[in-house]
Amino acid sequence: MSYETLDFAVAAGVATITLNRPENMNAMSPQMGAELHEAALAIDADPKIRAVVLTGAGKVFCAGGDLGEFAQAGEGARTLLMKMTGDLHLALSRLARNAAPVIAAVNGTAAGAGFSLLMAADLAIAAESAVMTMAYTNAGLSPDGSSTYYMPRKIGDRRARELMLTNRVLSAAEARDWGVVNQVVADDEVLSAATKLATKLANGPTQAFGQVKSLLDGSFDHSLETQMELEARGIAAMIDTADGQEGLHAFLHKRKPEFRG
Repeated sequence: MSYETLDFAVAAGVATITLNRPENMNAMSPQMGAELHEAALAIDADPKIRAVVLTGAGKVFCAGGDLGEFAQAGEGARTLLMKMTGDLHLALSRLARNAAPVIAAVNGTAAGAGFSLLMAADLAIAAESAVMTMAYTNAGLSPDGSSTYYMPRKIGDRRARELMLTNRVLSAAEARDWGVVNQVVADDEVLSAATKLATKLANGPTQAFGQVKSLLDGSFDHSLETQMELEARGIAAMIDTADGQEGLHAFLHKRKPEFRG
């Protein structure tokens, strides 16, 4: 499939999604939401894809929703937003349920929907100059893009409320300290650092990574006993996989495992 608002490339088991509306600061439009969903479907259909990098073209990761397009819709804005969030949320859901880890390469400002995309990623690497702000309520709006689910889980309720209610701007260093991102690197190294990490993960035990994602995403919703039962069933299922057997015997024979995903 050809895309107009993003670039999609696959190499060495890594899918790279680049939000590509630099003239609009990679703002989230209904078309971009739909194309992100198509990209997520392509990833879900290809077992050779074992890691994903999400980044932005130019100097901005994603500056939020395309408010100009919403304004032009007039009385149709509500329907337009329902369509866009529907596609965006399906994309995020399918990436979350896919075993491949998702790494956000935050090359610049992440605001509104951009911040939400960042929070939905499994791991995040930010450029030194990047800043993050929720920004939704500045426009009289409320968050979308899964941020009200992931943000409290990943950085805590108090900090999530502060970011959503005050629109505080976080520097990259603050974002690292808050647990919003995992690592901060020089501006010209963010994509290469994310790709290096993604390539490493793409050579790992993909099914086990998927179990980790599933266990963590549901952990706040279960009792201790339920979560431990899910852990037991997960690890028991993994021991029966080819990668589980490979990892087990590689450890016992003191050699590097060769995972097939």
